[in-house]
Amino acid sequence: MPKKIHLNGFTQCCINHHSEGQWKHPLDGSSRGYRDIHYWVELARLLEKGGFSCLFLADVHGTYSVYQGSRDTAVKHAVQFPSNDPTVIIPAMAYATRNLGFACTFSTTYFPPYQTAKLFSTLDHLSGGRVGWNIVTSYLADANANFGIEDSLTHDQRYDRADEYMEVVYKLWEHSWEDNAVVRDVARDVFAEPSRVHQIDHIGQWYQVPGPHMCEPSTQRTPLLFQAGQSGRGMQFAAKHAEAIFCVYANIATCARGVAKLREATALAGRPSDGVKVCQGMSVVVAPTDEEARMKFETCKRYTSPEGSLALFSGWAGIDLSTIQPDQPLDGRESNAIQGVLSFFKDVDPERRWTLREMGEWISLASVMPKIVGSPTTVADEIERWIDETDIDGINLAPPVQPTGFRDFVELVVPELRRRGRIVEAADGVSLRERFFGGGSARLPASHVAHRCLPPWKAAASGTAS
Repeated sequence: MPKKIHLNGFTQCCINHHSEGQWKHPLDGSSRGYRDIHYWVELARLLEKGGFSCLFLADVHGTYSVYQGSRDTAVKHAVQFPSNDPTVIIPAMAYATRNLGFACTFSTTYFPPYQTAKLFSTLDHLSGGRVGWNIVTSYLADANANFGIEDSLTHDQRYDRADEYMEVVYKLWEHSWEDNAVVRDVARDVFAEPSRVHQIDHIGQWYQVPGPHMCEPSTQRTPLLFQAGQSGRGMQFAAKHAEAIFCVYANIATCARGVAKLREATALAGRPSDGVKVCQGMSVVVAPTDEEARMKFETCKRYTSPEGSLALFSGWAGIDLSTIQPDQPLDGRESNAIQGVLSFFKDVDPERRWTLREMGEWISLASVMPKIVGSPTTVADEIERWIDETDIDGINLAPPVQPTGFRDFVELVVPELRRRGRIVEAADGVSLRERFFGGGSARLPASHVAHRCLPPWKAAASGTAS
């Protein structure tokens, strides 16, 4: 029986977040639509029609200002700027759909865990249990300044702090309210039993949170947990906490190795190796024939902003790529940062001596995600190859032109994938966790670390208090 795959839309509440310059394309609707609720409702309805499991919403809280030491390039080319808050559009999209889930990026650096717990419980209530949280620690320096944060923590220390952050939200979501706390007893004039609502009394290195949680338990209690870290420490964090991992590998071979490492790390963390769903970032340009698809792809190239893409990549890499001559091969440079950037492109084409200009052109459409261009048959064949040779569980789809590219995929590729039995179809009205894992339970499994993060009252009751 062929392995089924989760389809996730990947975008941001901004102007085409990974294909800089496509706002100029005559078929692009994002440059104005991103600020219009009708745009998002129609996108949600389209993805649900196409059997998508969820819409994955990225987010940032600063500008990409590493390139040339200025944010001007990012502003000029609309590099994830301007950008609106994704959390506020989810209720409208949830109201317009029945089965589509919504995974939202939210930072552990800028928002207190108590606020995060309340926000996602609210979204889970309003969506009927269809919300996921993409956990990020954030990385843009000027975002810290915007929040008044003098963050001197290293990359790994931010993850250490995030571990405690997760402990706090687990205590709030899973352990503050008992399942039978809400009684709605009219005769006794009791809505909730005080003895069944508990403080968490968390005292840690970074957080002191007495509680209790402000919200009664939602359908999932804890939202479905996404994470996108591919560094050693990021993978360790994901193996401990994540239920779905968003990864971006350049090709099938590196993806297969990466997925195997993720599954191994999950098992070492004391969880089932299949307890994490792995979703690969991917961009698709599809048309009725291969030739028409290639023509569409070439049209997209005419609207790219390579300099904007380099501003984006400079922010990711933490180095100012404008200091490098555009036509100078990079393989002779000694910088560790440059070699780190180059290592990804070696996976794309190990024989090529990459220049900065070539890198900018390659990432200007869908950034570092692999690009599949062709007819519905060609695209479906390639997606099947990724599924069968890498052991991924899903794809996060980011077409260069939005929302047109999503519509093309739904109308042309989805029928072919359905014919081949490759799409995970939704049962009506299930939670996002059930959509990904089945089993009839919307709650976190017993093997998850959340069930070991006990507040004092519960630790004492279970006999595990020190």
